[in-house]
Amino acid sequence: PVDCRLPTTKRRKDPKRWVNRNYTATTQSTMATSLRILSSRCLTAATSKKAFGITASLNGARQLSSLSTTSSYITSSKSNHNGQYQPSILRATQSTSVRYQSTSDKPKIKAPPMVYIQGEEMTHYATQLLLNQWIEPYFDISSWETFDLSCKARDDSDDATLIDAVEAGKRIGAIFKEPTITPSAIQVQEMGLKKAWGSPNGAMRRGWNGITISRDTIHIEGIELGYKNQVLFERHAVGGEYGAGWNEVGEGTLLTTYIPKDGGAPFVVDKRDLTDKHNVCVVYHNPYDNVRELAHLFFKRCLEHKVTPYIVTKKTVFKWQEGFWATMKRVFDDTYKDEFLKAGLLDRSGGELTHLISDAATMQLIRWTDGGFGMAAHNYDGDMLTDQIAQVHRSPGFITSNLVGVSDDGTTLIKEFEASHGTVTDLWNDHLAGKETSLNPLGLVEALLGAMCHAAQLEYDAKPNDVEAKRMYEYVNNFTNTLRMALHNTFRYGQGTRDMCGPTGFTTEDFIAKVAWRLDRYLEQQSEESDPPELKEEDLALPANKLADFDQKAIMKLFEKYDKSGEGKIDFKNFSKMLVKMGVAPKKSS
Repeated sequence: PVDCRLPTTKRRKDPKRWVNRNYTATTQSTMATSLRILSSRCLTAATSKKAFGITASLNGARQLSSLSTTSSYITSSKSNHNGQYQPSILRATQSTSVRYQSTSDKPKIKAPPMVYIQGEEMTHYATQLLLNQWIEPYFDISSWETFDLSCKARDDSDDATLIDAVEAGKRIGAIFKEPTITPSAIQVQEMGLKKAWGSPNGAMRRGWNGITISRDTIHIEGIELGYKNQVLFERHAVGGEYGAGWNEVGEGTLLTTYIPKDGGAPFVVDKRDLTDKHNVCVVYHNPYDNVRELAHLFFKRCLEHKVTPYIVTKKTVFKWQEGFWATMKRVFDDTYKDEFLKAGLLDRSGGELTHLISDAATMQLIRWTDGGFGMAAHNYDGDMLTDQIAQVHRSPGFITSNLVGVSDDGTTLIKEFEASHGTVTDLWNDHLAGKETSLNPLGLVEALLGAMCHAAQLEYDAKPNDVEAKRMYEYVNNFTNTLRMALHNTFRYGQGTRDMCGPTGFTTEDFIAKVAWRLDRYLEQQSEESDPPELKEEDLALPANKLADFDQKAIMKLFEKYDKSGEGKIDFKNFSKMLVKMGVAPKKSS
């Protein structure tokens, strides 16, 4: 096989530890053409020598598939025999490309339960490719519950598919969601929909008791994107303009009246006289009950990632935002300040948790390109500021978008992972027209891996003493780390998509096939022919004549005295007491 690495790099013996120290945009551009040729030679060599389990047969299980470029819908009836809704599923077939098939003949591992929410257009097509080549060769995903949230499925079901997806997410707790379309008035006509269905995100945030939307920068070691070090962001998941009530009105008086639930006397929150003939009145609120939970999530993550925290509001003008800052500050001072000081994470902020006015935050996001900080803000401010972070860090494809909620009983975190970008309509239109496309799936993959890891964590948390649950948890974490490494190394070797490598970069299909090839190699290097032996210290048997010299009944009586649980075991505390009382406990040396 031909080695496709950049000629300027210093290669290490272990490919998994290899890091490209000389990788730059210039290198990328100048080497792109030769890399494409080398990549083709790799695939050709592998095919001709059947080097990595790839054969030229179109009928075998390991094949190079030539597939059509068209997409189609497979729809089922709205109801099953019980009268329940059965969602239609949008399917995009794979385009003409080399498709890598794994060489692994090992049995698949059954993946932990997870909710998979399908979207549409280019991101749905790319997800089907990567599931087929990266996940399904190694996992049995029959335990995943799949829901179609394409516009057509929502319209056909009168949004029953969304309700079902939310209920499943609440029950299972780990969700992977593809980008979906919120149809405009024009799209309603083009798609023949009954109405303009709203964004599903609001229903999900309410149904899963949303606390925060975590949006973090994604980094590939050795490749400069925007921020040099990670930036974290927590966006309050509820309240603000997104749930606002509004209406267009003329001249008159607007009263906003609060009626207490406990039967107390109502009172007017706001009264204003409208003198214009044309007004738009808007009413919304910010629920603050879960700000404490948001604070704990934010500060714990900042400590974990070793970044400096900042709280962003516009409280100097919007006085009602003072409560957000006050709660965050109280939680920080009471619980986390000492840990941050000890770790040196407040050095850049003067030893205190710092508040930033949102105007100042927009400026600092441009200036602080070294990264290494985290911010938390209200819903709308968080939406705007994280879009700015995405632009500094190249594009929305390079930041995550993870909704964190909690079960109704408050005991389990519900996490939904999705890419922060949309369905990429322009590339979808090119794909339908038979043109080459080059979609970077990095954000999609991070979402998928995050959901798989959280699903494994939930299963392990539910069965902490179950050997199989622990083994699954370790397997999933190792797999996701290995896939991430294969993905990042493919970019580092100059074999990325065109947003990274210019016009000669890989197509959507070729990039996914290349990562699949690399993943298969890495996993094969990790595999063992058999499980490692269990090492045990052999018992040193005492001769029978030696035992005969001791009073066995007295020994048993002494043992039972310190066997407090009556289970035939002595814990360390009681064992220590026994040794001290008998005068045989080892003493510290002088």
